[in-house]
Amino acid sequence: MDTVDNLTLELWGLERLLNINELAAYLRVPVSTIYEWRTKGQAPLAHRYGKHLTFAATDVRAWVDAHRETGGPPPAASR
Repeated sequence: MDTVDNLTLELWGLERLLNINELAAYLRVPVSTIYEWRTKGQAPLAHRYGKHLTFAATDVRAWVDAHRETGGPPPAASR
């Protein structure tokens, strides 16, 4: 499959779309985990074109931000 470079996307005003393999690599999880999350409604929003899934970069960023955890327990109350 041909890849589209970022300059071409910019010229057309289009957003970068990741395929499921790219998303799995970015998140460092197996592709099967992405499919499992999708069946549970826990994956980033996706676009389906026939049998192909793509994920908009902005949707992935928003999903990652929504799943950010704090660095540890809350600080103890001051006395």
